[in-house]
Amino acid sequence: MSRLLPALAIAAAAALTLPFAAHAADATGKWSGSGEFGFAASRGNTHSENLNAKLALDYQDDTWKDDFFLNMLRAKGEVKTPVVVDGVTTGYASSFDTTANRIEVGASSGYKFNPRSYVVGALRYDHDDFAANRWEQVASLGFGYMVLKDASSELSFEIGPGYKRSQPKSFTLVNIATTPPTATTVNPAVETQAIGRSLVNFKHRITDNTRFEDTLLAESGTQNTFYQNEAGLAVSLFGMGVAVGDFDNDGRLDVLVGCNGGAPVLLRNSGQAGHKRVESFERLIETGSD
Repeated sequence: MSRLLPALAIAAAAALTLPFAAHAADATGKWSGSGEFGFAASRGNTHSENLNAKLALDYQDDTWKDDFFLNMLRAKGEVKTPVVVDGVTTGYASSFDTTANRIEVGASSGYKFNPRSYVVGALRYDHDDFAANRWEQVASLGFGYMVLKDASSELSFEIGPGYKRSQPKSFTLVNIATTPPTATTVNPAVETQAIGRSLVNFKHRITDNTRFEDTLLAESGTQNTFYQNEAGLAVSLFGMGVAVGDFDNDGRLDVLVGCNGGAPVLLRNSGQAGHKRVESFERLIETGSD
């Protein structure tokens, strides 16, 4: 078992490297992503600052189903710390200090056997200064199945074995039997365990630019169990862009306009006043320009 568990980590890491060469050679896939950034500060009776950032990317084609995410959270606020003299709390000292500091990054890569079934390798790293474990490293291999996928909704499940390494947080022991009391810092050893990983992902498009997403992750081991559920609405505010170039090589500049929720449109310059909309750019690529 001791040799099998690290092998799972190596296999999961190897599985994540497989798609990159394929993506470079195959331009038929589709990348999509979302980001979030927020900062809040308060002054007055209370003093606090909160910074939150998220990034999610995914890629899909006929063969691969890949995901990447990055989450960051940092907060500062007023903290009251007890003042201890000879083992006795004599009061409290107030300070403006960090109250949350977490970063989580992960990736998964799935190889599709068919449009619904795939094998998936996943890696996750979590560093949290205020959790029971200072950091966690997780690698897993498993099987995924797309239960539902249509124009508006998508539901998938993943399950498989994994391997987790975690570093429990250091703590201080105070011996009040001595005079004066003595403090000893304890640094626990790194813990390892086999886990079972399961993930449920649901997406539903409400409108052309709004969708609901919910992801539930569970990592269950003999020592502890980790649950994480992220649900929310993703709204696309802008999806437009403009490019200028001579598409048909006639010496006149044409205009390509990106459309929110649809294919780009080419405005061809015929040499007369204005530009003429011909058809979607994707169709022009399929049939060729004249």
